[in-house]
Amino acid sequence: MNNPREVLPRTVAVLEDGMRQGLHIGAQAYVSIGGQPVADFGLGESRSGVPMDEDSMMVWWSATKPTAAIAIGQLWERGLLDVEDRVAQHIPEFAAKGKEAVTLRHLLTHTGGFRFVDMGGAPGSSWDEIIATICAAELEPGWAPGKKAGYHPSSSWYVLGEIVRRLDGRTFDRYAREELFEPLGMNDCWVGMPPERYREYGDRIGVMHNTLGDKPEPVPLIDSEEGCARCVPAGTGRGPMRELGRFYEMLLFRGALGEARIVSPQTVTAMTARHRTGMFDKTFRVPVDWGLGFAIDTFVYGRHCSPRTFGHGGARSSAGFCDPEHGLVVAVVTNGMPADSAHYPRFNKISTAIYEDLGIAEAEAPGRDKEQPDTGLA
Repeated sequence: MNNPREVLPRTVAVLEDGMRQGLHIGAQAYVSIGGQPVADFGLGESRSGVPMDEDSMMVWWSATKPTAAIAIGQLWERGLLDVEDRVAQHIPEFAAKGKEAVTLRHLLTHTGGFRFVDMGGAPGSSWDEIIATICAAELEPGWAPGKKAGYHPSSSWYVLGEIVRRLDGRTFDRYAREELFEPLGMNDCWVGMPPERYREYGDRIGVMHNTLGDKPEPVPLIDSEEGCARCVPAGTGRGPMRELGRFYEMLLFRGALGEARIVSPQTVTAMTARHRTGMFDKTFRVPVDWGLGFAIDTFVYGRHCSPRTFGHGGARSSAGFCDPEHGLVVAVVTNGMPADSAHYPRFNKISTAIYEDLGIAEAEAPGRDKEQPDTGLA
């Protein structure tokens, strides 16, 4: 593999500058053009005393969400659902307290209106308990599904995972492994890792840190055996950035990678097109465009991405995206979660530097003055 300091010098400098500032103690990045790897590397430490390398396995947080979206796309192709279906057609008990009209499209575009359901906050809560809590939750006051927009950190993605379970019969973690990760060669990726695999991976499991204060503090539970075993379709994906990159290379190549056909070209087009345009996001507090489960052309993708660029970020620490006009795939994770005011500029600089290092930067691309979000939930 190419030396990242030679092929991505600006990018490496930005990542190392973040380490000097205390924003993270390590970083991992994968970049490809036209499906050909350009760089796959780690910097710093993945946990205290353990170097971050290309095989380290960090949590993706909300960069997990597109995997659940594509699972829904597969069921759509199989005729088991339609994105215009009301959620209650598949989960009857969801039709409670104002949520009767919420559709799958609303879930995928973050316009459903039940953003911050109190799910108990207990890691030990069972899947069924969480689903029951969400189904019993009220629609937010004054919210008309599809008419207002606001990023849902996890509630709607649990619902999507439950739809997968009810229509396919497999739990989401098993479905993701068998229908997405294994066919794509993402063999070290999980959304719910078996305990025996956790023990086998050992120090490959990286540790996420809050970097809000003077000293990095490990995030409680998420990197423990218990935390890695949790299946949260919105945020417990984990694996090397190289393998998350394979997911986006599949989308770059219109739903197939190698011999694996995951979804049709038509489904890729439908899911990565703009379905929500110019709407003010009540969570991020800026306008954000969305496809079906993908954020389109956002601040995180830098100043040079094309308007069709799609992907997703994760909790002040990660991002994966595909720029089809440039044939570019990027997957980056840092193991530090600083304040939003530091995180968003950091990732904007990382993505901008990648384009400039590769010589594909557009000097004054339209729309590159996108507003910086106010929250790092994505």
